[in-house]
Amino acid sequence: MKKIYFIIASAVLAVSCSEKHAEVHDEKFCLSDTMSRVISIDTVKKQRLANELTLSGKVTANEDKVVKVFPLVGGIIEDLRVELGDYVEKGQTLAIVNSSEIADFEKQLISAESNLSIAQKNFSVTQDMYKAGLASEKEMVMDRKELQKAESELKRIREVFRIYGVQGNSVYTMKAPISGFIIEKNVTENMQFRTESSNNFFTISGLDEIWVVANVYETDINKIKVGYDAEIKVLPYPDKVFKGKIDKIFNVLDPATRVMKVRIKMNNKGYELKPEMYAQVIVRYEEGDNSMIAVPSESIVFDKNRNFVMVYTDKCSIETREVEIQQRLNTITYIKSGLKEGERIISNHQLLVYNALNN
Repeated sequence: MKKIYFIIASAVLAVSCSEKHAEVHDEKFCLSDTMSRVISIDTVKKQRLANELTLSGKVTANEDKVVKVFPLVGGIIEDLRVELGDYVEKGQTLAIVNSSEIADFEKQLISAESNLSIAQKNFSVTQDMYKAGLASEKEMVMDRKELQKAESELKRIREVFRIYGVQGNSVYTMKAPISGFIIEKNVTENMQFRTESSNNFFTISGLDEIWVVANVYETDINKIKVGYDAEIKVLPYPDKVFKGKIDKIFNVLDPATRVMKVRIKMNNKGYELKPEMYAQVIVRYEEGDNSMIAVPSESIVFDKNRNFVMVYTDKCSIETREVEIQQRLNTITYIKSGLKEGERIISNHQLLVYNALNN
């Protein structure tokens, strides 16, 4: 009797445990508030079929905003005020130069001021004599010309002083002609130089707008057009995509590398992109007029040799949906079957949701 009772009790307990186990598995999965805030949801749309071309390139300064600063006179660098990478304002002092040529200009200034003083006195005397009838009109005209000549010479030498930034005592000041960054520096303090044998001392460039120059091989030239969208990636920011458009095609081939150059202008307000950075340039171009369901490539979950997306209705209604891929690009994947236009999918952190639902 006790044995029969034990068997019945065991059966009831097993059924009870089985029901509890079923209840646990029947609980509906819902996204937590924290997860709801971090995921991204995209609406499925049709897009024209496109293809991508991946190019290698380099970040360069905008040549329209680059100024090379050369020394105007020879001499010795007495005081170097800037270093490579510094930001300078227009008119800011770059270097102080001690120059014998400036000493000669100062001598010319003294001579010009003296000649002007003499010419003014001579003209004043001749004018008084002319009024008294003691000098001819010809003499007065000649003295006036001498005065005008002296005034012109003084004006010229003062303009030289202004252009050269002469401060006196044989000192010449090199100033920044534009605002921007020092991207090249070929001078050191106490360096001696001559103007006829000197390279540019500084190169200044504004970096709020830069260029990305990409290489296009001959086989791909027919795929590139002005106005095409371009996405740029650089090594310091592997997860960030910079966007621009091709604005110029250089229609010549480099004889050494057999590539054609294209240029993308980029806004660079935060100065994240810097000249000489290597860049990966992804150019997307359309092929034909056909449209197809397209989703962000990052929304695809690849598992067990199949592709899935997480279809979102609400936080407690999320479906794991298998899809068939037509074509995968860097940022866009075209779907052959499995999705309809207007459905919503999770496009960020979808792998966490997938694991929670399917493991």
